[in-house]
Amino acid sequence: MTSISIIGTGKMGSAIAEVAARAGANIQIIRRRAGAGSAPERADAEYGVAGDELTGDLVVLAVPYEAYPNILEHYRDRLSGKIVIDISNPIDFTTYDELLVPADSSTAVELSKALPAGVTVVKAFNVNLGDTLSTGTNGTTPTTVLFAGDDPEAKIAVAALIEASGLRAVDTGPLSRARELEAMGFLQIVLAAIGKTHYESGFTLLP
Repeated sequence: MTSISIIGTGKMGSAIAEVAARAGANIQIIRRRAGAGSAPERADAEYGVAGDELTGDLVVLAVPYEAYPNILEHYRDRLSGKIVIDISNPIDFTTYDELLVPADSSTAVELSKALPAGVTVVKAFNVNLGDTLSTGTNGTTPTTVLFAGDDPEAKIAVAALIEASGLRAVDTGPLSRARELEAMGFLQIVLAAIGKTHYESGFTLLP
């Protein structure tokens, strides 16, 4: 059975926990500190605090990119054998007009550089808004999750989780494609912020 550790208790962390629950995965949710979290506790999840041992084979960083250094302080050398899923979009939310990583890179590539050799990073869920993951639909179609990575087995594991939850998984290629995925995520968030789209919908990829 798939096991997943979700670091973060915000809207995206809660939405991915719902995806994992539909997929029948064992779920661990890591809070910043005891009692901290913006969502009610799930009966189907185990809870821990930052620094606790991660029990999941998949580890989702469901926190803003700016929080990654703090997460790595706790876990950088404890991720051997794990598949790390980066869901972030490196937007400067004070301006909505700048990125927090070099223009020729991505949060996923920068994260991969910061982790020890052998730790696998997969980019996924960053083009999805939380509501479309929680409901499993985007408009009238099943929600599509785009993902990218360099390790074939890691991508198979991520795709299996997505598809077991009833969503559509689309492999966009190597981890270098995370730059394009983050550009899509940036555009989608900006459009929602200025009222051109809705936070409950978002981009979809038709079959």
